[in-house]
Amino acid sequence: MSFGDPNNPYGQQPQQPPQAPYGQQPPVPPQGGQPGYGYPQQQPAAPQQQPYGYPQQQAPQQGYGGYPQQGGYPGQPGMPGMPTGYASWGARVGAYLIDGLIIFAVPTVLYIIAIIVAASSASSVQTDINNCAPGDTQCANDALHSASTGMPIFAILLIALAGLVTLGAGIFLISKEGSTGQTPGKKALHIKLVSESTGQPLGFGMAFLRKICHAVDGPLCGLGYWWPLWDEKSQTFADKIVSSVVVKTQ
Repeated sequence: MSFGDPNNPYGQQPQQPPQAPYGQQPPVPPQGGQPGYGYPQQQPAAPQQQPYGYPQQQAPQQGYGGYPQQGGYPGQPGMPGMPTGYASWGARVGAYLIDGLIIFAVPTVLYIIAIIVAASSASSVQTDINNCAPGDTQCANDALHSASTGMPIFAILLIALAGLVTLGAGIFLISKEGSTGQTPGKKALHIKLVSESTGQPLGFGMAFLRKICHAVDGPLCGLGYWWPLWDEKSQTFADKIVSSVVVKTQ
């Protein structure tokens, strides 16, 4: 019994906090979740607000075909094979010239051979006629008949073969342009024909229709072919009809 503590007049011993049994750790305040009784609750952090006047970040605008919009034509500069802008008029003309050489190289050679054969046959006929006696119409008719059933037939076959080669080469180029967007000429000059709405190749049917629609580019001194010089999307009249554009890939 202690009489020295004025605050403890009855002599009671101060109560000690309960001790944990031997070998057990004292309870630990709960971590995370709901705080236990008697522990201060933590308030969730408020979302950070951008300071006044700070520019808001916006998602990039999507162009056609899923390409981000970048000044003029949707594309991703620096990525191989991706559009980087509308093709120039000069690049389009250069691609046409290269494709024209591919289409007409072999047929032109066949046409030249046919002309040489026909000219040679005409010269031979003239020689035979000159060898006939004056007034001998039968000799002249025989010479003409021999020419019509001889070499000229070979010349006609060469001309027909040249036409078939031209047709086959044209179909080949349309097929390549429809499936990949690039003919050999367009590939050499790094340009590509795509749909304006999807950014994908047109397909054979639409590429063939575009070739037919080039008929409207020819009148008025080929105005439709000159139109890409000042058109916003560098389109010919045929491009506008089928909704196609020619773009750069490098």
